[in-house]
Amino acid sequence: MLQPPLFIGSEIYRNSTYGSKHPLAIPRVSTVIDLCRAQGWLSSANYRVSPCAKPSALTEFHTPDYIAALQQAERDQAVSDETRQKYALGTLSNPVFPEMYRRPATAAGGSMLGAELIRDGGIVFNPAGGTHHGLANRANGFCYLNDPVLAILTLLNAGLDRIVYVDIDAHHCDGVEAAFRGSTKVRMISVHEGARWPFSGTLDDDAGGAAFNLPVARNLNDDEFLAILDQLILPASASFDPQAIVLQCGADAVAEDPLSRLTLSNNSHWRAVASLRDMAPRLLVLGGGGYNPWSVARLWSGVWATLNGIDIPDLLNNTARSLLGDLTWNRAAGKQPPRHWIETLRDVPNHGEIRPELRADLQHIAERI
Repeated sequence: MLQPPLFIGSEIYRNSTYGSKHPLAIPRVSTVIDLCRAQGWLSSANYRVSPCAKPSALTEFHTPDYIAALQQAERDQAVSDETRQKYALGTLSNPVFPEMYRRPATAAGGSMLGAELIRDGGIVFNPAGGTHHGLANRANGFCYLNDPVLAILTLLNAGLDRIVYVDIDAHHCDGVEAAFRGSTKVRMISVHEGARWPFSGTLDDDAGGAAFNLPVARNLNDDEFLAILDQLILPASASFDPQAIVLQCGADAVAEDPLSRLTLSNNSHWRAVASLRDMAPRLLVLGGGGYNPWSVARLWSGVWATLNGIDIPDLLNNTARSLLGDLTWNRAAGKQPPRHWIETLRDVPNHGEIRPELRADLQHIAERI
């Protein structure tokens, strides 16, 4: 009998922010932890504290000079023009802030711990993970480190040689693809909004045979996502006969996120989680993007419930509703949040037609599966 799913978290995320004007000024992981505890879904038995990864562990992927520069920037709380240009630290996307090494190193430590915990089988959820843009020698797209790459390398170092990485974030996983281009041991599957930063992951970009990329049009609906799940994600995963699946479950593809124009409900993410949960003996689920505090907290809490086979309630209990009611957001939508953002986890499904362009793209990519 395998142990029940494990949740990896840390208190470092509670009061740490990229700065008041950054999209990551919002509380995310701390709210998920509090919400799951309020619902009785988290206890000392299934919660693990994330370690802060040491530089020696991070240099399994990142260059030593970059890690040293990141640590120095945290110590100095400033960077030189040369460091900014060379390592992309101290930019609008990747600003200097008090925990700029410790926070991403804790997320990376959580993903590497998660990979170790599932070495012999099991399920782990690290919502702080999913920083899929980080490059070996520089920061990129809100990501100082690349924890999905570090987690996959941990699994490879444990002797696995068939790992599927599925990414349903609204943005393409350019850092992960760069790390495993041409790999015969890692299969990458990414569904992301087309014509959006980082403008990579085109339909014909197969990363040297290692990747399936599906850029999708804005206003992607739940029925279209279900078609993608059934015709791309599940068959391309199953045909690799994976020993482990790493799922990056970015919450920025839902309708109310400010940094994408996709219109999924959180039901789509939960269906992906439920469909992949039993396909391999090892599953590591990571967070990722998500810039509306309510939608992120509700979606990732629902991921944890789904991993545990818990029925998501129609109404949250009073403690959970109070937590969501206390959230604030400086965007217009945060001034008067709709009631369902506070009272329930589940969105109303967003049904719609499957557009001919998507059908054609799925047929085109199916020829490679």
